[in-house]
Amino acid sequence: MAAAAATLVATEEDKTLVLKAEGEWLLATAAELDRRLRQLDPPPHQPIAIDLGGLDRIDSAGAWLLLRAELELTARGNPVELRNLDPTFAPLFEQVRAGGSLSPVAHPRPDHHTLVGFLARLGAVTLGLCARTYRLLGFFGLVCATMMRLTLRPGRLRLTAMVAQMEQTGVNALAIVGLLAFLVGVVIAYQGADQLRRFGAEIYTVDLLAVGILRELGVLMTAVIIAGRSGSAFTAEIGTMRVTEEIDAMRTLGLDPVEVLVVPRLLALLLTLPMLTLYADLMGLLGGSLMARAALGIAFPEFLSELRNAVGTRTLWIGVVKAPFFAAIIAMIGCYEGFQVSRSAESVGRQTTLAVVEAIFLVIVADAAFSVFFSVLRV
Repeated sequence: MAAAAATLVATEEDKTLVLKAEGEWLLATAAELDRRLRQLDPPPHQPIAIDLGGLDRIDSAGAWLLLRAELELTARGNPVELRNLDPTFAPLFEQVRAGGSLSPVAHPRPDHHTLVGFLARLGAVTLGLCARTYRLLGFFGLVCATMMRLTLRPGRLRLTAMVAQMEQTGVNALAIVGLLAFLVGVVIAYQGADQLRRFGAEIYTVDLLAVGILRELGVLMTAVIIAGRSGSAFTAEIGTMRVTEEIDAMRTLGLDPVEVLVVPRLLALLLTLPMLTLYADLMGLLGGSLMARAALGIAFPEFLSELRNAVGTRTLWIGVVKAPFFAAIIAMIGCYEGFQVSRSAESVGRQTTLAVVEAIFLVIVADAAFSVFFSVLRV
């Protein structure tokens, strides 16, 4: 025997709109029934009766559609009455109604889409950033106080841990830093030669390469690489120790987590980043010199001669002097975010991502501040 089709017939009796639900209101017909129900547009305040006497079968999807229609029509101001509900279907309707999954027809605009909501959200974000800055400055002060205490008692400095961190952040990073610096030097030399050739000033490609690499790109690129590589590692390592309660165990044993975990990483990065910067400068100039030889025919002795005329030691040290400041930013942010990890694996990933973004952002801000400062000093 073929299944009865699911229908919804609208008639009017004594100024009351009667909706007769007939047939099998099942999941298979829910899409068409939903479309039919959404097309209903009765006049405001007109009484509506939903007649369920013609239902042959109904499942939770059909009951949900009918109850949602009742809720939406009531929200519009139409009195709604369910008629002739078979007692065998009543428990299903009660269960769906008790589930709390019915949504009203009105979809209010989210608060942050209004002007007042936008201003409130902007204020909340601003206050959150101020609070975060305050906590970060407090952490910076705590680290400085710990380092001053170690200055008075140098025997407490963990040299083995510091050397191990120097290997991780410095020696193990040589390959990626050198490769990227070499390729950046190649790109700058190629692009500079391509543009300067139009004016017959190809020799000034060396000047462009030297100033760009030594003054800005060498240290900035190295800091960004270390922020993504070592800064994230600091956060993940300390964060995992938070999850496994190793930091709590340190405090129980009377050990200072800042002294054990932060200071060795900070000192290691302060020592290795300037050396990595010099290495990146060398590799960038090497890549640029090879590209200048291939694209412009500038021999290596001629390249060195123009390099000496283009820049002096001041240009080199302007780039290198930024490295310790960038190292302090990366180490501080990485360790701080590690201590902010809650006791879940999800928090470790979230804080690690946040540490990389914050470190790169603050490094670029610091580099911009150095540029303004050196411009004022005319160096």
